[in-house]
Amino acid sequence: MEEEEAVVSELRRQLEDENLNPELKLGLLNGALSKALNSAAAQTSDGALTRVKAQLYHSGVLTHCVRTLSLPPRMLRGNWSSAAGLAQLTSSCCIRVEPRRSSEAFSRLFLPSVVDGLLSLASQLMNRSECVPLLRKVMDSLGWLLSAHPQLASQVLSSVHYGKVQMCDEAAVSLLCVQMWTQTCTTNRNFLLALSSDSVLLLLNEAVGQLAVSADPAVGGASVKLILLMSNQLELRLRPLLLSFRGLDSLLDKDWRGRGFEQEVDQLVALIQSEKDAVSQPERSSGEHERAACVIQAAWRSHRTRRRVRSLARAVSSLQRRYRARRRRQRQQEEEQQWEEELRYQVCVRRQQARRLFHQKHRELLQLLPADQVRPYLQECERRAAVLIQSFWRGCRERRRYDDAQRHTLRLARTQQQAAHTLQRAVRRFLQKRRAAKAPPLPCFWIGQEGLTDGRRVELKRQVEENVAAYPSTRVSAEECVHLHEEVQLLLLKELQRGEEHRREEQRREALLAHTHTQLEKLRDAPPLSVVTETDADSFLSPSGHVAARARDAHNSAVRASRLPWWRRLGETDPLGEPFGSAPPVGLEAELGGLYVGGATDTQRGLD
Repeated sequence: MEEEEAVVSELRRQLEDENLNPELKLGLLNGALSKALNSAAAQTSDGALTRVKAQLYHSGVLTHCVRTLSLPPRMLRGNWSSAAGLAQLTSSCCIRVEPRRSSEAFSRLFLPSVVDGLLSLASQLMNRSECVPLLRKVMDSLGWLLSAHPQLASQVLSSVHYGKVQMCDEAAVSLLCVQMWTQTCTTNRNFLLALSSDSVLLLLNEAVGQLAVSADPAVGGASVKLILLMSNQLELRLRPLLLSFRGLDSLLDKDWRGRGFEQEVDQLVALIQSEKDAVSQPERSSGEHERAACVIQAAWRSHRTRRRVRSLARAVSSLQRRYRARRRRQRQQEEEQQWEEELRYQVCVRRQQARRLFHQKHRELLQLLPADQVRPYLQECERRAAVLIQSFWRGCRERRRYDDAQRHTLRLARTQQQAAHTLQRAVRRFLQKRRAAKAPPLPCFWIGQEGLTDGRRVELKRQVEENVAAYPSTRVSAEECVHLHEEVQLLLLKELQRGEEHRREEQRREALLAHTHTQLEKLRDAPPLSVVTETDADSFLSPSGHVAARARDAHNSAVRASRLPWWRRLGETDPLGEPFGSAPPVGLEAELGGLYVGGATDTQRGLD
């Protein structure tokens, strides 16, 4: 209950805002009313919904709803769907509500205003063919309200807005009107009994009028069913009224047979014929008819004359009142204009007098000066006036130039900022694409898993076993599932071990390549033998024994050959079988990867 009160109070506070336009008010009322009614309907207590409806009425929220429904079309701005939803909610709030102390005001004042609002909205929707479903919703809301409050039927039938709806040429609108009355009479069986004779006659006149005007089978069938329903509920009360519509049976027999509802037409024609046979009216003389006609005509003419005289008096008084008001406004405008002109004339006169007085005093002061000082004084006055004018003009020019510079600076800064944003956006997009292209592909979930502990492995195994036990296969036995699971585990283990071996081989290969690249760089940057030291020589020793021995022999032979005279090296070979001074041995180059580490040749030493 407290939640509904808070919702209603908050809604009332928001509706008191004067700056709230009709569109926002429609949405606000629809949302708040739906929330309050749904919350109250969800409660278990029986009187919660009734209390919420009474609270909405006493707080003035329903009054705002009626005012919103009565707005002209230009203020609704085409929000017909929201207006139809608000009409449905307002009608629901007026059903089964207990206003307590203000029940009389609720019945006599508020409910008629609700009916006017619904009929006003219906008259606005009837001229729009796309709003026929919304008009159906509004007419259904009106039918619910009439079934709960039958005393409103007379107001609906005599309403100007309902008359406009009745006069519509659309068959769908006429069908909605007849179906509304049929639904109301079906929902509340005491509805027709609570109506007065005038209201029943108006309702019967509407049904018969639809039969006489419309040619649509749906409208005719609905009208015939409505008359039969009224006859079944009112019985003897309606039969004399049916006889007042002369020619109704012939109209039904000629125009409405063969339309798909012959049984209802036959029932209505039989009812009218039986009533005509049962009631025998005495024949009246032609003189009585003429006298009655004269009395009726005289009464009508006197009534029309009196109404015309009363309206003429009101028209004359209204015309005089408007003429006097217009004369009064014109006189006030003329007086205001005269005062303004007089004030403007006084200001001009006073300015002229002040200017004349100033020139007179200036002339008197000039007369007091010597003759030789008058011209310098006038020149000084002209100079000061020129300086003042120039200062004003320069100030205006500088202010204008400063404003132009400020605008140019702001425009340039805005352009640079936009350019910076564009460049940053492009660079970020380029870097994102580049990172996405360089990112290594994600491995499968079962390859290279790290951080899987024994406890986690046992837990996963237990979950798998529980899942297998909970959802056993319908085609494979449990033993086969266990065997298949073991085989899969073995294959997965082998695949993981093979992957681990591949990774170790890859690491070993990368380490050897890195070591080889390091040795090659050291050999490429090696100093000549003339400046090499023992420490430098030790750093070039190969970790491989046979490679180091072969290199050492080659180096010793090269050293011995370098110490011999040149004529002794002609055609001779070193102890290893190679000529002195020749190219390095082919086997050594192949073994050492194309690099000769035995020292420099004679040509190289000469160059060094």
